[in-house]
Amino acid sequence: MDTAAQYITVTALSHPGLIREHNEDSLVAGPWTLCGTVTENPQTLMFPLGSPVVVAVADGIGGQPGGEVASALTVAHLAALGPTLDSEETVRAAVTRCNRAVYAAAERDRALTGMGTTVAGTVVLPEALLVFNVGDSRVLEAGEDGLRQVSVDDSPPLPAGQRTTSLVTQAIGGASRFVAVTPHVRTVPLVPDRRYVVCTDGLTDPVLEEEIAAVLREHDGGRAVFELWKAAIEAGAPDNITLALVGVGG
Repeated sequence: MDTAAQYITVTALSHPGLIREHNEDSLVAGPWTLCGTVTENPQTLMFPLGSPVVVAVADGIGGQPGGEVASALTVAHLAALGPTLDSEETVRAAVTRCNRAVYAAAERDRALTGMGTTVAGTVVLPEALLVFNVGDSRVLEAGEDGLRQVSVDDSPPLPAGQRTTSLVTQAIGGASRFVAVTPHVRTVPLVPDRRYVVCTDGLTDPVLEEEIAAVLREHDGGRAVFELWKAAIEAGAPDNITLALVGVGG
C-alpha cells in the first residue's frame, strides 16, 4: 500500500471487570505499556507507518501467583524489541524470549513459581501485518465482509454446546519448570479499510462475535472501544477486559 502520509491509530482500554479484584492484564502499543491499571476512557495513540509498531495484550493466568508480573514482563520485552520485529522469524524469537524471561523471573523468586500469561498481538509494517499469539487472547480482523479471527486459540476441544473455556494448552510461563512455546505467527496484507481488535478473553468470552461485529460496523476509534467495553460490562464482565483497536489512515 502507498505509505505516503500514512499513520497507525491505536485506541486502547484496560479494566478489571466486575468480578476480579485486580487487573492482571497488560498492553503494549509501540514503546508505551499499560500494566494492571484501569482506564475506563479509551486512550488513542498515533504512530507513523514505517518502522515496525507492535500492539499486543497479555492476560496473566488467574488462580496462579504473579499473573500481573508475567503479563507486565511480556509487554515490557515486546516494547523493547518492537522496532526489530520486521519478520515472522523475529516475532517468534521475541515471543520465545518473553517465555524465557517469565521462567527466569520465577526462578529468581520462588513465590512466583508457575506464573504465566497469554499474549496476542500485531506488528504493523508498511506492507503487511504480522499476527501472533500464545494462549487464548485474540486478534480479530474487521472489514466490509465482516469479522474474522486471525489468531489461533490454544484451547482444548470444547464439548458440544460449550462456547468458552478458561483452559489453555500453552502459555508464556505457567508451569513449575521451563516449557518451550510454539507461537502462532502469520502474515496478513495491510488493507486500509480493515481494523484489528487485539483483546484478552475478558472481551470475547462474554461478548458474542456477532455483537463485536455490530459495534464495529457502527462505530470507530474511541467510541468503538468504549462500546465494546460496555458490552462486556453489560454481559457481567467476569474477567479483566483489555482491548486495542488498530487501524491505518492517511
